[in-house]
Amino acid sequence: MIGKNRFSLEGKVALITGGGHGIGFGIGQAYAEAGATIVFNARSGEALEKGLAAYREAGIQAFGHVADVTKEEEIQAMVAKVQEEVGTIDILVNNAGIIKRIPMVEMSAEDFRQVVDIDLTGPFIVSKAVLPGMIRKGQGKIINICSMMSELGRETVSAYAAAKGGLKMLTRNIASEYGQFNIQCNGLGPGYISTPQTAPLREEGHPFNTFIVGRTPAARWGTPEDLAGPAVFLASEASDFVNGHVLYVDGGILAYIGKQP
Repeated sequence: MIGKNRFSLEGKVALITGGGHGIGFGIGQAYAEAGATIVFNARSGEALEKGLAAYREAGIQAFGHVADVTKEEEIQAMVAKVQEEVGTIDILVNNAGIIKRIPMVEMSAEDFRQVVDIDLTGPFIVSKAVLPGMIRKGQGKIINICSMMSELGRETVSAYAAAKGGLKMLTRNIASEYGQFNIQCNGLGPGYISTPQTAPLREEGHPFNTFIVGRTPAARWGTPEDLAGPAVFLASEASDFVNGHVLYVDGGILAYIGKQP
């Protein structure tokens, strides 16, 4: 409709797991600029305070809770508290995750399970807690932070690739099962993004930096700002007929086979 801002998030409540830093924080900033109320979780009080301080510094009032995405009781309690404080969660971003770079034959089953537990079981637990409120409201958006490893494999990331591949399929299944309630579940697949965590890899002359820049048609690392527009799109009514899709924001890596020698 002409004159209507279909990308507005005014009046919406957005829960971003692990949203106090990195990609999650960047998405939180974008959602706040679009009008949403921001809620995030952290696994410790210290991490929570750092996240709240970061939002305050950005001029954003955010609400934070200590909760572990792998603990169902903690997540259920957090969601109930959020509903009391600011209302039903309209937008869920399953962002919390870890990666362990260990060759598969050297990786313990315990390490493998930990990655899968946080990166795949976590989104299941949080989505399960949030979905009833969305069903009652007759609308909702779930955005799962997937990865290029949802599509590709590479050395040392067997657990991460398995979890992110599973997250892609969980995304499609939530879309299939709950689309009838006007709930859209999509994935956002970042490429290699400039964050404080990737700073050591981005130093000029670092072999990994050279590899990524050469492998990316855009010839650069992505930024949190590059994710802002796609993240807002998937959270807004502009994407109401987009469901079960993974939107890759990777500068073209997945489309590129590499330069001919």
